[in-house]
Amino acid sequence: MGFHLCLMLQRSLRQLGRRDPVIAVSRFRSVRAVDEFRAIGCEVESADLSDPGQLSSLPAAENVFFLAGVKFGTAQDPELLETMNVKMPRLVADRFRESDIVALSTGCVYSFVPPESRGSRESDETDPPGAYARSCLGREQAFAEVAEKYGTRSVLIRLNYSIDLRYGVLVDLAQKVIDDEPIDLSTGYVNVIWQGDALQHVIRSLVLTAAPPAILNVTGPEVLRVRDLALAMGARLGKEPVFQGEEAETAWLNNASESHRRFGRPEIGIDTMIDWVTDWVSSGGELLGRPTHFQIRDGNY
Repeated sequence: MGFHLCLMLQRSLRQLGRRDPVIAVSRFRSVRAVDEFRAIGCEVESADLSDPGQLSSLPAAENVFFLAGVKFGTAQDPELLETMNVKMPRLVADRFRESDIVALSTGCVYSFVPPESRGSRESDETDPPGAYARSCLGREQAFAEVAEKYGTRSVLIRLNYSIDLRYGVLVDLAQKVIDDEPIDLSTGYVNVIWQGDALQHVIRSLVLTAAPPAILNVTGPEVLRVRDLALAMGARLGKEPVFQGEEAETAWLNNASESHRRFGRPEIGIDTMIDWVTDWVSSGGELLGRPTHFQIRDGNY
């Protein structure tokens, strides 16, 4: 999401006639990645945020959007989770303690809830299963600790699930329908939001930063049944989805009514998302090749 966040910020600043610098910070593992950011007018800083020396060399910034962390392949690597999802965010929050910070978290910090609940709200219980989700709670706590110590203002964005043409729950389902692979219904319900809509809410949440950190759920307005999504894709593709298992009574679900009240409902609806993703995947569009594993219920990825 980092590239598209920078692109949206640049476009917004230009529309306002402003020339505030947008600085992209990453380890940048390829020249292509660096060139893509520079091509849209961003300044680029190559740094490992878990290295205090490299972190201290970064320029000050009035506003910071924090999107770093790890998820996939971490089930057997608790040390990596602790370093990248807890220790590194604490270092970043401390380095930018004079800034306003928007930090991405995840809806996976909540407990499972039944679909008829319409999803967890910002004040609801956070007692998730699995090492990954617990490390995300540790990330939130890192920002809270720095806020308590220095009065640093931040907002924690509990996001699920962001969708684009190359990645997301809908891409996973479309691939399985096309390839006649069984779709696991264990986690039978999801929320989704188009990435552009999610980023609009992320950027606008700068007005909500507070100490202690504010919390904002960001997702789409509906609780969606996975079976229905796959059937809708199958209808567009002329294929019958293959299912396995039964829906559990609960799922990780968010209620984003507060973000919708403040910033408006997402512009892109689920039917449009299904159309776009199904057309993209079926026509051989580029994919990131990283399944979301949304169906996994033990929180270990």
